[in-house]
Amino acid sequence: MNISVQQMADRVAELMESRLGVNGAGLAEKLRRGQRFLPAKVATAAQLLVQNEELSRNPRLMTQVDPAQTAQAYDVCVRHLKPLGRGARQKAVLWSLAGAVASILLVVAVMVGAVLFWRGYL
Repeated sequence: MNISVQQMADRVAELMESRLGVNGAGLAEKLRRGQRFLPAKVATAAQLLVQNEELSRNPRLMTQVDPAQTAQAYDVCVRHLKPLGRGARQKAVLWSLAGAVASILLVVAVMVGAVLFWRGYL
């Protein structure tokens, strides 16, 4: 799959707008506004995409762009920003609910055990 650096930057900017709600004219401005919402690794990869996008606009500087490094940065950004599917989202909610119920049951069991111990039944 051979896509240009500009297309990669546009896709990441589109994902940032839809997932993070940041507005701006391009990836550079959206990254400036929404960088605090991204993990450091993803923010660094997005910054590399911005730099490579600027270099790719000039044909003489285009030779300085490393395609493998750019593709890797693009993959890091897209992997973090792509939306979860319906099944994955439901699974995450169910696991969260199960964890909350388990922690509540554990606290109740400890409290019942403490009361039984204080009363002399244990």
